[in-house]
Amino acid sequence: MTEQLKKILVIGVGSIGERHVRCFQHTGRAEISICEINDSLRSEVAERYEIKEQFQSLDAALNVPHDAAVVAVPAHLHVPMSLQAAEQGLHLLIEKPLAVTTAGVETLIEAVVDRDLVAAVAYVYRASPALQAMKRAIDDGRFGKPVQLVAVSGQHFPTFRPAYRETYYRDRATGGGAIQDAITHVLNAGEWLVGPIDRLVADAAHLILEDVEVEDTVHLVARQGSVLSTYSLNQHQAPNEGTITVVCERGTVRMVFPEHRWRWMTDGEWQEPSQEAIERDTLFVCQANSFLDAIERKCEPLCTLDEGLQTLRVNQAALASVEHQQWTSITC
Repeated sequence: MTEQLKKILVIGVGSIGERHVRCFQHTGRAEISICEINDSLRSEVAERYEIKEQFQSLDAALNVPHDAAVVAVPAHLHVPMSLQAAEQGLHLLIEKPLAVTTAGVETLIEAVVDRDLVAAVAYVYRASPALQAMKRAIDDGRFGKPVQLVAVSGQHFPTFRPAYRETYYRDRATGGGAIQDAITHVLNAGEWLVGPIDRLVADAAHLILEDVEVEDTVHLVARQGSVLSTYSLNQHQAPNEGTITVVCERGTVRMVFPEHRWRWMTDGEWQEPSQEAIERDTLFVCQANSFLDAIERKCEPLCTLDEGLQTLRVNQAALASVEHQQWTSITC
């Protein structure tokens, strides 16, 4: 019997929204419609991906039945638009970060729970087969208890996002800057691997990126229970590379980006399982398939709203720490 396609509404088809369109189509399990206020952008994306249904407003889009919505607008609009979609009974995949403040998040969570909806936050690293395997090894105690996490990453942002000057990125109020846009991915992955961040101290600055004033470089020290952690990221270096290293009692495990390969060391030499090469779209296809599986109740969401809310609080604590130059606790 042929599987019925899920009707997926992608709200916002800028860079990340267009990627969701492409990758949900790639699953072969979804029929896509799009909602975009920018007429020319909406028409271009609809033509490029042969989208039959396109809407200029969310109200108009929600008048048509859909199974789920992918919310890919700037972060300050995530909660109100997600709530509007949830009130119409749509499952939700919300781009990261969940929001820029916690205002309205509890109301959104209540709406999701009351309607028995599936809701996930699109921290796409969690879709990585390699990071999933590394997490399983840590959770199974294969290398003993984690004691330290060190994450270092960077890339030349203008190469990967040449239009950054004209997007949400230029303003913290819309989710811009390296803390909310980039290192939040790594923070969420680190919390997934070894547990939530309890307190942190951060330093950040705008060093190089042209035509914006938001921070492009971040250094952060954290406590995650008994685990001591450090996170460092910049958005201007030439190499596109990063690692997340977890030091355990009886060995060390490491995730390597952008290849999305993991390895371990216990006796002086790195060991690595057989792993297929991963392209960037591959992770988003995996994420789309996982979300569709969650809608069908085959699995839990990769990143729940509660987990997304925890990382949102970490983002806020990091920004507050930079401003006040002091340790900041993450409070519920």
